[in-house]
Order: sequence, then C-alpha cells, then structure tokens
Amino acid sequence: MPDYKAPLRDLKFITDEVLGIHQHYAALAGAEEATPDMVNAIIEEGAKFSERVLAPLNQIGDQQGCRFENGEVTTPDGFKEAYQQYVESGWPSLSHDVEVGGQGLPESLGMMVSEFVSTANWAWSMYPGLSHGAMNTLEQHGTEEQKQAYLTKLVTGEWTGTMCLTEPHCGTDLGMLKTKATPNDDGSYNLSGTKIFISAGEHDMAGNIIHIVLARLPDAPAGTKGISLFIVPKFNVTDAGEIGTRNTVSCGSIEHKMGIHGNATCVMNFDDAKGFLIGPPHKGLNCMFTFMNTARLGTALQGLAHAEWAYQNSLAYAKDRLQMRSLTGPKAPEKSADPIIVHPDVRRMLLTQKAFSEGGRALIHYCSMLVDTVKAGSQEEKDQAETQLSLLTPIAKAFLTETGFESANHGLQIFGGHGYIADWGMEQNVRDCRIAMLYEGTTGIQALDLLGRKVLMTQGDTLKAFTKIIHKFCKANDSDKGIKHLVKPLAALNKEWGEITLKVGMKAMKNRDEVGAASVDYCMYSGYVTLAYFWARMAKTAQDKLTQGTDEEAFYKAKLQTANFYFERILPRTKAHAEMVLAGSSSLMAMEEEQFFLR
Repeated sequence: MPDYKAPLRDLKFITDEVLGIHQHYAALAGAEEATPDMVNAIIEEGAKFSERVLAPLNQIGDQQGCRFENGEVTTPDGFKEAYQQYVESGWPSLSHDVEVGGQGLPESLGMMVSEFVSTANWAWSMYPGLSHGAMNTLEQHGTEEQKQAYLTKLVTGEWTGTMCLTEPHCGTDLGMLKTKATPNDDGSYNLSGTKIFISAGEHDMAGNIIHIVLARLPDAPAGTKGISLFIVPKFNVTDAGEIGTRNTVSCGSIEHKMGIHGNATCVMNFDDAKGFLIGPPHKGLNCMFTFMNTARLGTALQGLAHAEWAYQNSLAYAKDRLQMRSLTGPKAPEKSADPIIVHPDVRRMLLTQKAFSEGGRALIHYCSMLVDTVKAGSQEEKDQAETQLSLLTPIAKAFLTETGFESANHGLQIFGGHGYIADWGMEQNVRDCRIAMLYEGTTGIQALDLLGRKVLMTQGDTLKAFTKIIHKFCKANDSDKGIKHLVKPLAALNKEWGEITLKVGMKAMKNRDEVGAASVDYCMYSGYVTLAYFWARMAKTAQDKLTQGTDEEAFYKAKLQTANFYFERILPRTKAHAEMVLAGSSSLMAMEEEQFFLR
C-alpha cells in the first residue's frame, strides 16, 4: 500500500531557515498571530489530517471514482466525511480576512497546509482548492453585498466554488466563448450556455456551489474585450443569506478521465440561470485573472505534490526491493541480492525526484510569501512582489508540472513491473499528474505568457528584477569556499539568461513566430536556472549550519549533496534548451501543411 508522510522537517528547513518566514511574518502587517508556535501547531495539525484522513482515501477515490445519476454527483466513499471534518476544523477559513469570517492568517501559511493536503490526495484537494480561487476573486472584485451573501459561506467551507471558463468550441482562446448574459430589471442576469471541464462543478460535499462564470452581455464587443464575470449559485440565496430555490444550472455529465477520478469534472449547462455581475461590464477577464493566477500557483503545487509522493514511495521501495548485486561488490552479503538503492541508475532517479521536490518546495513557498506581500505590504513592496510573481508564476506552473510528471514516471520506473500494477499506486500517480500540464493553461501557453507577455513586452524589465536578486546572491557568496562551485555556474547562467532573451527579442522583431518557436525551451531553461538559485540558497544555509555545528549533520550534508547532484546532473540540461531557443523557427515553419500527410 502506498503511504504519505508530511515532510515537516524539510518544510521547516525551507521556510524557517532558508526563506526566513518568521522574520517575514514579524514585518507583515496583520500577521501578528502568526507566531512560530502558532505556525508550528497549524502545520503539524495539517500534517496529521493529511496523513491520517486524506491519504487513506487516495486509492479509494481512484478506484471508485465519482458516480453520476440524474444530474447528481456522488463522491467516493469517505470524501464527504473528510470534507466535513476539514470544515469543522476551520481549515477553509485559515488565510482569509476576519471581516468575512476568516482567521486572518497569511496566505503562505495556508499554502503550507495545502501542500500536505494536495500531496496526500490531489483529487480530494481540488474541491476546497477551487473554492480558494473563488474566494480570492470575490474578495478583490465583489461588492459588499456579494461578499456577505456568498463569501462568508465560502470562507467557512459550508459552500464551495468553481471557475467556469472553457466551452466545447474554445479552450484557452476565451475570446471565442459564446455563453450569454441577459440583464433583468432587478439587476440580475440570466445566463445561458454550456461550460466543460468544470472541476468540482457538481458534488455532494457541500450545501451550495458558487460558480464564477465568464459570459457575454448583449452589447459586448467581440473577442476578449467583451467578456464579463458573473456569480451563478447552484441554489439561489435568499435575502437572509440562506439557501433558496434551485437555480437553472445543472450538470449534464461527468467526464471519464485518465486520472483524478475522485474529482468530478463536469459539463455544466446554464439555462437562463440567475447570476450577478462581478466587477465592471466587459472587464471579466481582468477580474478572472485573480482566480486564474491563484489556480496557476495551485497547479504548480500539484507538480510538487506528485514529485514528493513519488519520491517517498519509490524511496521506501528501493530500500526494500532486492535485485542483483552492486557493481562494486555486495552491499548486503547476508541477503540473496542487494537492495536496488545501491544501483547508480536507481539513485539517479531518486535524486532527480528529491532535487525537484525539495527545490520546487522552495520555489512554491517563496512565491506564497510574495503573495503575502502583495496583499499586505507597502505600495513599493507590493509593486516589487507583483513584478516577481508575474515572472515566477508561469515558470512555477509550467516547470514544476513538467518535472512533477518526470518524477512520477521515475517512481513508476523504480518499481519496475510492479509500478505498472495498480496496487502500488505508482501508475495512479502518473495518471493523476498528467493533467497538471494541461489545465490552467498548458505548458505552451505558460511559456508564451512568460516569454511574450512577461519578458519581451516589458523590454526585459520583469526578468531583470529577478536576475538582479540572483546576481546579488552570487556576488555576496562568490568567495564562499563551501558553495563557490555552485555560485560560479549560477552566475554564468544568470548572465546567459539575459543574453538569450535579448537574442530572441531581436529575432522576434522581424518574425513573431520566433517567440512561439523559442517559448517552451525558454521556459524550461528559466525553470532550471530558477531552481538552481534556490538550491544554491539551500546549500548556503546548510553549509552555514555545518560550520556553526549541529546535531543534524546528516540532514544538512544531504542538502549539500543534493545541490551538487542538481548542478552536475540536471542543470546541464540548460545547454540543450539554450541551443533550441536560439535555433529559430525555420525548421518548424518551413513545411507546408499538406506535406505533413506525405508519408
């Protein structure tokens, strides 16, 4: 049976020792309650809930899936009860404003708990996860009346939320959407249309579901400039804030999917369903980006979750599974064969998982601290944090989901033939992980956003804001003998990052296809360099601890060894990506469409 143990020690190393989260909370307005004792108590309880309640339901959810009958969805055994326990423990309200019933704690603290929940059972975690994005959207763009009517119940977890974007004829290209919103005399709207791929669109876990829906008003201009955003509840809400009549929004079917079987992916039909405008007319996509950016970081977390889960379970298997003898002589002569962890190729896969999961953890929680600053920092701090987030969000989403899938596949490979068998859970991890590279914008879409919008459209200013941070770190540590071998290649890559960007930008001025041709390799290159920066920081912290003296010598040495592995065996991938970035678009675009069929 697969198992999950929340990586509390590693999380504390990254957040407390590397990122300085307690100093961050001490300086953060409104974070007075986030004391070290409070933070530790919360994450320890979150770990227990994830390990004891959610992890045992992971395979059950995969095997049973959701059941659909007469427009109603029944979740797998135990899911509803786990959600009630989650609500009763106050987890949904952790990082939301006190004014709407929240506990007022920082977003980054909520992200720590979300990591454990997500890794233990991704399909289950999507039900409250989508609600979090709906809450953020209402917090930033809803009226006071809308917040009182909907947000307070979302914050307590009594109700859940969704995001309804995709339609049968359009996915990423939202400018093509057709769902209509017709105004009523009372200020409400009637929405008609069909949305597909709606995660948690219908279920039996909460009393009401609040859909956040993109639609067009009658006078809407064409394209993305004509999209508005609406609240459409499953059940209408009375003036007293209670559940009223059933709205005319229904689930037409649920998808039969490759993975995440425990989460209902729904076709939602809106038949003159009553809804309410959020934000200004025709500015819905601007408002929806609040939801989408939350979801993108959440999906980046999914990549980390599957890498961590794969590492934990394949590590346990590699320690026990006996196969062949070590090439340098028996390591367990008393046994019939050596455990496979002694073999270099198995170690290559384990260390890859370890490097991606621990490096990804640093990136995710760094981003979550930036979210704190955007929410509660000074204006100058907010501006700086938003600039960093605009660059790091597409990197985190694309890179961590790609490397999470790679790690999940390594996990299956370490198990050999047993990895292909459902009992061990490794093939489920691969199937569940695959969706992460698709939803909330595919890897290609994130890469275009990164290179085209975030870097080139700002003349490289967004990139420079982050490369300056790396430059300062390298300059401050270039004479540190313990990590000098890491700092030197990091500094060189940081410089090359800017040079490659300039070259692509010059090409793109003559041919815009150069951006599309370079984007995915540019994004992956950016991810490898970004993770190298965080591994260098982790190595610096570990080296300092060893120099000072510690009773956790093995733990800190493992950090240095993993950093060395990352720089020697993974970071060289940047060379290939750099060459492909600069290879240009000609080999991609030269072939006529008809020639593809000449075989």
